[in-house]
Amino acid sequence: MYHRKTVLFLGILFGIALACSQALGAVTFLRTQGQDMVDESGRKVLLQGVGLGNWMLPEGYMWRFGGQADRPRRIEKVVSDLIGPENAARFWSGFRQNYVTEADIARIAELGFNSVRPALNARLFLTEGDNAAYVEEGFQLLDHLVGWCRTHNLYVIIDMHGAPGGQTGANIDDSPNDQPELFMDKKNQDRLVDLWVKIAGRYQNEPTVAGYDLLNEPLPQRTGAAAKYKDQLEPLYKRITTAIREVDKRHMITVEGCDWANDWSVFSAPFDNNLFYQFHYYCWDRPSKLNDITRFLDRRKELNAPVWVGETGEKDNAIYWATMQYFETNNIGWSFWPWKKMETTNTPYSIKTPQGWDDIRAYTRSGTKPSAEVAQRAFDELIENIKLEKCVFFPDVVNAILRQVPGRVEAENYGHEGPNSSYFVEDPAQKSKFYRISEPVPVEQIAAGNRRGAEQGIKLSEQEWTAYTIHSRTAKDYAAVIKAKAEGGPAVVELSIGGRTQDVTIAGTDWSEVPLKAMPLSQGANRLKVLVKSGVVSLDWITFN
Repeated sequence: MYHRKTVLFLGILFGIALACSQALGAVTFLRTQGQDMVDESGRKVLLQGVGLGNWMLPEGYMWRFGGQADRPRRIEKVVSDLIGPENAARFWSGFRQNYVTEADIARIAELGFNSVRPALNARLFLTEGDNAAYVEEGFQLLDHLVGWCRTHNLYVIIDMHGAPGGQTGANIDDSPNDQPELFMDKKNQDRLVDLWVKIAGRYQNEPTVAGYDLLNEPLPQRTGAAAKYKDQLEPLYKRITTAIREVDKRHMITVEGCDWANDWSVFSAPFDNNLFYQFHYYCWDRPSKLNDITRFLDRRKELNAPVWVGETGEKDNAIYWATMQYFETNNIGWSFWPWKKMETTNTPYSIKTPQGWDDIRAYTRSGTKPSAEVAQRAFDELIENIKLEKCVFFPDVVNAILRQVPGRVEAENYGHEGPNSSYFVEDPAQKSKFYRISEPVPVEQIAAGNRRGAEQGIKLSEQEWTAYTIHSRTAKDYAAVIKAKAEGGPAVVELSIGGRTQDVTIAGTDWSEVPLKAMPLSQGANRLKVLVKSGVVSLDWITFN
């Protein structure tokens, strides 16, 4: 291991070089201020970004692999078994050089995100075994990423996704023996502390780095790991933070609770003056349901520190729109997970499956071993397919995440500002049976939907209304269509936006798509109000094109 004074000296030299290369208008250091994050001018900043998963820590599900290749070390074994160690080494070098490039970072910034959260595997930075040594490749990859983000004015939140020994005992941290060995062997904790000191020393003068995410999703409850070791978690966070502060006093630090980041009972009072807390948010219920975040908001008041959602995603556009809106209404930034993966429609980008990949997938599920020639062609094609220009882009996903049009505004995704701001219903004491079950706007199931959940809509009676915030990147008139049906007879709905209103008659009792007059949207945020003037109406969505 490097001596810490050496790390400090090297960090100072590296920081001077970075500072000299920074262009005017670059991002500035962030810090916490009460429950906000602010830049050096005191302006509040919400980190709204994407997670760079599967790059420095490959995850089997993103390769569509089975349990025999569910984590990095097992994926590496499969690749080596199929094409041999030398070809495998060449493959991994090409994979890591091409999975995330400056083109990805430029595109992330162009789309309107302001940050990235790269998932690190400690094993790419530090060897295992008795005589651990640093690995230069991991640091070079991280240096490249920070440099690209500096060029394109994005923040970087460095995420220790797989700590030495593993902090979860599951596939997501590259656990060697399905045990949280970080908490079982002090040697692993020593290595984690030293690794964080080396990272912090390297970037101590780099404002592009927003902060350090000390451990991803430690100690799940279902395996018994939380019950055994969670009393060690905050002390370990304190130890890492104390060591980081010897070389870096400026960067924010973020900590996650145990049980996939969401059990905050392990936290006492903030132990650093530049600390924020993190939870992860996935809505996997069927039918879809928005999970309540009140407990995190309550703890935020007690801790008087910012809160951030380090991971959210892996569902559908309706959930994406609703959750990011929910977070931002409550002064919470977020990071969408992940930026891209193989053969998907619910991420910004999808990687095309190489020819012959089904044979490799079957092998990871105890199937027949494909020939080295078939496997080599597939891995060579994968290196090409992961390049951004070869991936498939889904603008509807990005627009849902950023709540912008063109796209579909689901009726159940009215605002989160509460009664008489985001909605009005005659009976505020009622509770919805679906989706937003703590609120009184009636949400109903419309259709069975696909594997991600049922289609849902809302039902409003005369004088009831809902309101939506819709973003447009330019000022323009959009062609719009509403999908609705009347209950028991014709109904009239008034839509108002940008100071203009229009009435639309919903005549049929079956679902129909009714074209609207052009809808004017200004650049930025727009408020759409949907008021039922007469009758009873079920609403599914409004599209803007």
